[in-house]
Amino acid sequence: MVNHPRVFDSHADSYNEPIVLSRKYSMTTNVDNLSRFAVVRPRTAGRCHGWLSALLGSLCLAWLPPAVGAATPIRVGPTQAVKSLSAAASMAKDGDIFEVDAGDYIRDVAVWTKDNITVRAVGGRVHLVAGGMAAEGKGTWVIRGRQMSVQGFDFSGSRVPDKNGAGIRLEKGTLSVSDCKFTDNENGILTSNNPTIELTISNSEFGHNGHGDGQSHNMYVGEIARLTVTGSYFHHAKVGHLLKTRAAENYIYYNRLTDEIGGTASYELEFPNGGLAYVVGNIVQQGSQTQNPHIISYGAEGYKWSKNGLFLVNNTLVDNRPTPGVFLRVKPGDTVVKAYNNLLLGTGSLDTAGPGEYRNNFTVDWDQFAMAAREDYRLTSKSKLRGKAIEAGKANSQNLMPEKEYVHPHSTVVLKGPVLHPGALQSLK
Repeated sequence: MVNHPRVFDSHADSYNEPIVLSRKYSMTTNVDNLSRFAVVRPRTAGRCHGWLSALLGSLCLAWLPPAVGAATPIRVGPTQAVKSLSAAASMAKDGDIFEVDAGDYIRDVAVWTKDNITVRAVGGRVHLVAGGMAAEGKGTWVIRGRQMSVQGFDFSGSRVPDKNGAGIRLEKGTLSVSDCKFTDNENGILTSNNPTIELTISNSEFGHNGHGDGQSHNMYVGEIARLTVTGSYFHHAKVGHLLKTRAAENYIYYNRLTDEIGGTASYELEFPNGGLAYVVGNIVQQGSQTQNPHIISYGAEGYKWSKNGLFLVNNTLVDNRPTPGVFLRVKPGDTVVKAYNNLLLGTGSLDTAGPGEYRNNFTVDWDQFAMAAREDYRLTSKSKLRGKAIEAGKANSQNLMPEKEYVHPHSTVVLKGPVLHPGALQSLK
């Protein structure tokens, strides 16, 4: 915590508590913030009479906009009063917003415990380089607040003795991660087994994470309430999975999970304990160097949730393994499987996974796509598959038809019309 000096008011011959002014010179009445910042008050030449001081005070108060209860952003950076993320986390109070100056922050690890915290990069990207440090021996950030939002950060290099170092270790609460990048960590994001946790990932990238022992992954989600992933890019996990989740509810919409050239990932997408899994509008590609033939696995370690169902709709699934792989593996049990409008590039089918509702899934060749060798899986304008999508309806009130599509490197675009084609992408070459 940075201790700012009190401001001397020459009109009163006494010291007064600091007043917080934003960069636009608006005042906040947030008492918690008052002890953390100070600015010099405007002064007039000489000492004013009492009536003039009162008049000036009234005019100043009239000039200030009314407080609306929103927190004033707290700036963080080498040239700011708060120099580091660790200092920001230590001084944080419920509801704080931190704006972090772009740049590299080396060995700057933090534990976040307060509620309703927002941390966002300004002026460019913020790169957090672990550099051998780990908060509580767990990762670059450990998060235990009730709600937190993170935007514009890159996390890299997290390693710990138990080979489980994470860019973010989520132990409690609701976390929203947007426009972030996780590379070269033992886990990109790792959560605890806490059934109250909710995690939302959007427009982010996970690559080259994993210790290399198959026990750590690009992202490893424990037994939590809900996982939502949209518009994100998962690639090149080190032996582990591109995405592994044990959540009760999983909403995996409009992403690219591709292991590509040089990738050694195991599963591309795994739901080891079942749960509800809505997998819609994704490009999922198995690399040629994988040791595991399965692309998507569901329930392999046993069903632990009261509701189980896999809904696989309008995905493009690619098997680049030299010997044929397995597009879908489902462990027998009390579950529902529904697969509509999927495109399969490779040898095999989905219905070999077991009982389920398999409709309108097509095994295709390379020439149906714009340039599959470069991961461009748009159908060509001459493809015979154009216009062959069918309605998939809803499941548990969840819409199964795509409303967006993935745009590389990590974003989405809203569809301009109804879904016409099978596969993840509606735009044509």
